[in-house]
Amino acid sequence: MKLRPALLLSLLFALWVPIKASARCPGPVALQVLGSGGPIADDDRASSGYLLWLNGEARLLVDVGGGVFLRFGQSGARIEDLDAIVLTHLHTDHSADLPALLKSGYFSNRTRPLPIIGPSGAEGWPGIEDYLEGLFAPRRGVYRYLAGFLDGGDGLFETPAMEIDAKLREPITAFGTKDLRVRLVGVEHGSVPALGVLIEAEGRRIAITGDQNDDNPAYARMIEGADLLVADHAIPQDAGRVAKRLHLTPQGIAGLAGEAGAKQLLLSHLMHRSLVALDESRKIIADAYKGPVSLADDLACVRLD
Repeated sequence: MKLRPALLLSLLFALWVPIKASARCPGPVALQVLGSGGPIADDDRASSGYLLWLNGEARLLVDVGGGVFLRFGQSGARIEDLDAIVLTHLHTDHSADLPALLKSGYFSNRTRPLPIIGPSGAEGWPGIEDYLEGLFAPRRGVYRYLAGFLDGGDGLFETPAMEIDAKLREPITAFGTKDLRVRLVGVEHGSVPALGVLIEAEGRRIAITGDQNDDNPAYARMIEGADLLVADHAIPQDAGRVAKRLHLTPQGIAGLAGEAGAKQLLLSHLMHRSLVALDESRKIIADAYKGPVSLADDLACVRLD
């Protein structure tokens, strides 16, 4: 008998900490998973996306992969409340729904700028400035009818690009308000410019690995003592050399969580190749990391009261 992924997860992870889906994240500080999947449309999961809630308002969005547009609406979030959007890198499963989400904001009451924070470019890859130009430039943009996002014209709110050098090997504060700070550092994701994320809000620290292979030890130092570590679990331990240049193995995830002293671990960015090896991965992680481990699902809410 062939088991559906949802049944397989319930069998393999019966002893792991459950995380339930929620239409809205309550509490003073919470992280909601908008997309727990990867780039393959075969498991009823949206691609990567995470929403920070502070005192009932959705304040920060990290990654906007395919399907996150829908999950954002289902979460009850309002684009008016967002302070910024962070894109860890420009693979489609982390960025493809950005123009759709921004367009929805046209029908909102938002007028203040919405910064879009992302990595610098490299050979074969645009930086976040070129990415937004490619989408919205008046004469050559794919969605040139939305050119007002670049300068705040045509009744649209401005989306200023904040480009972070992906070669940075020491963390910087990329964005901050009176109650929220975003720290970023360059991480290794093959040849793709990528950033690792730390969110600090109301005394809580939330780390999001994005896609990386843990070749930059500064990331572990930056997230030391994190209340929550969200780790992309896209490959099994026996993945090939190319996959390991792009992603953390289960052993790498456990090592990162232990080195950083993370208080809890949430596995996300799940794909078929990692889902079918969950039993083995669970054992590998449990051998090296003794904190609570959860498996992400779309609209899951982690409260950090």
